[in-house]
Amino acid sequence: MNEAPQFDRRMLEALVCPVTHAALTYDAERQELLSKAAHLAFPIRDGIPIMLVNEAREVE
Repeated sequence: MNEAPQFDRRMLEALVCPVTHAALTYDAERQELLSKAAHLAFPIRDGIPIMLVNEAREVE
C-alpha cells in the first residue's frame, strides 16, 4: 500500500492563514496547518493543504 504524499515544509514559508494572514505552523502528526491567530486547523490531504475556512476545524 502506498503512503500519502508528504507535505513539503518549504510550502509553509509561502502559506498564510486565509482569515488573519498570520503565519501557520505544521502539525505532522495530524497532517494539519495550524493558525493560532484564527484558532483554526487546515487539513492536508494527499500532501496538499486545504486552505478553505469551511474545511478547517476549530482549535483552542
